[in-house]
Amino acid sequence: MANLAVTNWFGDLVWNPSVLVEPNSIEDVVSVVNNPDRYPSPVRAVGSLHSTARCNVADGGTVLKMTRMNRILNITSDTVTAEAGALYIDIAQELEKHQLQFYVNTEIGSLSVGSAACAGTKDASMPGEYGQVNSYVIGVKMVLPSGEILEVKEDQPELLAQVRSSYGTFGIVTEATFRIRPIQPMAVYHETYALEDFVQKLPELQARHESMMFYIFPFDNLITIEFRRYNPGATGSPNRHVWPLRNYLWAKAGPRFCADIEKDIPVPAIRYKIIDDFCAMWRFKLDHLIRSDYTIATDQIIRYPAVSDDSRYTFSLWAFPEEAYPTVLPAFFQFCRDYYSRKGYRTNVLNVGYRIAKDTSSLLSYSYDGTVMTVDPVSTANPGWKPFLEAYNEFCSARGGVPLFNQTYGVTRPQAQKAFADRLKIMARTRKAYDPGDRLLNDYFRELLAD
Repeated sequence: MANLAVTNWFGDLVWNPSVLVEPNSIEDVVSVVNNPDRYPSPVRAVGSLHSTARCNVADGGTVLKMTRMNRILNITSDTVTAEAGALYIDIAQELEKHQLQFYVNTEIGSLSVGSAACAGTKDASMPGEYGQVNSYVIGVKMVLPSGEILEVKEDQPELLAQVRSSYGTFGIVTEATFRIRPIQPMAVYHETYALEDFVQKLPELQARHESMMFYIFPFDNLITIEFRRYNPGATGSPNRHVWPLRNYLWAKAGPRFCADIEKDIPVPAIRYKIIDDFCAMWRFKLDHLIRSDYTIATDQIIRYPAVSDDSRYTFSLWAFPEEAYPTVLPAFFQFCRDYYSRKGYRTNVLNVGYRIAKDTSSLLSYSYDGTVMTVDPVSTANPGWKPFLEAYNEFCSARGGVPLFNQTYGVTRPQAQKAFADRLKIMARTRKAYDPGDRLLNDYFRELLAD
């Protein structure tokens, strides 16, 4: 396939594989890995391509687009099994028909089962629960580089923890099983704080024992918190309007408006005054409209278009120990202001963050050592975005941050080594054991997992 080009969903990462294959079955996947002459290395499996890092790049190699393998295979009272190309939102909506739900109802509904099983995700942890999707993956079937089929289940906890953060470097995931739960009513509300007030009250806010997502406004010195908790005593009918309104603002109207202003208003002072005013309206709606004692968790999940449109946005993230957040967040506010003063660049969409519980379910979990809180810049990739991320990565790494290999753009090997230390070495050794010929290894992971 001459001149074949593949892009991530946002469109800012482009690579040129030699072959693109859309398998219909596990046998098709086996045929690909067993035929390196026809399907050159590296072989990389992809779903909806929402990753913001170069984890799936396969220049000169083979891309396995898994979207045709999208069947839901089995639903029980506490598990669901689906093929690798099935979308998270499709499964969630089917589970709702059975009065069931995922534990983690992550925002990006275009997440595919294969990616969910072996890559990182983010969502604010519900009380007493994890915030990473793969923490609830209890079984994975994958095709090894040898062509053999391997099933990994809960009775192999050490290997399963590595598979959950293997990013397709051990084998090609073809199906996975998730632990699920009965639907419960969920309450949601928002509160806005000045930065200094937030830092002072953070112990009190944490003591509420509620999920916390953050909307971060460095140039307004404000932070809005989205609180969630299960509310089994709720009565009446669920409110099915608040999450669609929140998601419309977050995933449609907001990015589209900010992109249009970026394009149409050439004077930065005017452009960002308009964007800041729009964010003030955004905060008002969050505080006053996005609240209810009875919502359905599945409604949080967003179905993004298969091909990105003028409302697309991109992001990055680093996670920090929650005890360091009162120092890190003010420093990030100052970093953003200083960078804008020096370079004339600032992100053009509000930033976000999440509080994620300690979680050792995957070996490269970014909350492996304790509960973390994140700082996630968001942008429509306005000019200067990538250089800003390089500076942001340095800022975060210097303060003990931990990245996510599929959602943190531009991570360097020294930054990865600092964040994961011996866990990175363990992953490298296991990867080599399953793929001694580097059949699935692209340049991105070759650098990060170098011996």
